[in-house]
Amino acid sequence: MDFSLKNIPPQKGRIAVVTGANNGIGFETSTAMAKYGFKVVMACRNLTKAEKARSDIAKELPNADLDILQLDLSDLESVKTFAQKFKNRYSRLDVLINNAGVLIYSGKKNKAGIELQFVTNHLGHFLLTNLLLEQMPDNPASRIVVLSSLAHKDAEIYFDDLNCEHAEDAGAAYGQSKLANLMFADELNRRLRRSGKQIAALAVHPGGSDSGLFDEMSKVMYYTFKLLSPFILHDNAAAAKPSLFGALSPDVMGGEYFGPTGFMEFKGKVGVAKRSEYSRREDIALKLWQISEEMTGQSFL
Repeated sequence: MDFSLKNIPPQKGRIAVVTGANNGIGFETSTAMAKYGFKVVMACRNLTKAEKARSDIAKELPNADLDILQLDLSDLESVKTFAQKFKNRYSRLDVLINNAGVLIYSGKKNKAGIELQFVTNHLGHFLLTNLLLEQMPDNPASRIVVLSSLAHKDAEIYFDDLNCEHAEDAGAAYGQSKLANLMFADELNRRLRRSGKQIAALAVHPGGSDSGLFDEMSKVMYYTFKLLSPFILHDNAAAAKPSLFGALSPDVMGGEYFGPTGFMEFKGKVGVAKRSEYSRREDIALKLWQISEEMTGQSFL
């Protein structure tokens, strides 16, 4: 599979939402989507950083059509407010890219007591997708792209300890959240198909990139990654390509998982990504869906 960004037809008149659009992969994704003519709604927690990102994109692309709406995915009320503001401002949504994510090792929780990575990376996006789905035209070009990670491969969903308070591995909570992203995309696509809808939902992963996720690592881990970065990381523009493939390629059917196909999937051409056997379990995906509905207070499909 060889995805070329040069072959994308103009997307004028279409609207995309990119979460976490102000830096890293989200910034590069927003820039590319704007380049192809999308009206890009930059969904960001920090409005000051979002304004700077919009200004930076406009310097490169003076005709870029960009809007900013505040969104804090760790706060479910903020997700609801964002969705309502979006609906008040726009009558349709063609592409939703659930890009934003946090990686922390400090056991932080949101104000409702939910582990910060699980609520930000998964629950916030679960609710956001739910609330915006009715805005999406029912056709195969409508896409919901959910960013997972290589970290999903050694993870499981700790239904009896979703906050991972008893986990021995410091990265368990992050891995769980990215596994949840992948399984959510799979289950969402199955439900869309059962309901007769043509909208495609799928997951991607960016490979290895220094997208700002590593800021809370210990200094030893951080500098180890920096030392190894020429071998295992690619730049954010390259890391954004799986997201762009998922959003724009006519070959996407829904239910796939795409990412780089080079050494250990850290970088390389976009293709079908490898996934854990655990992530294929539909019984786990169903249970995750049900508990996500309970935790967000919102039934879905």
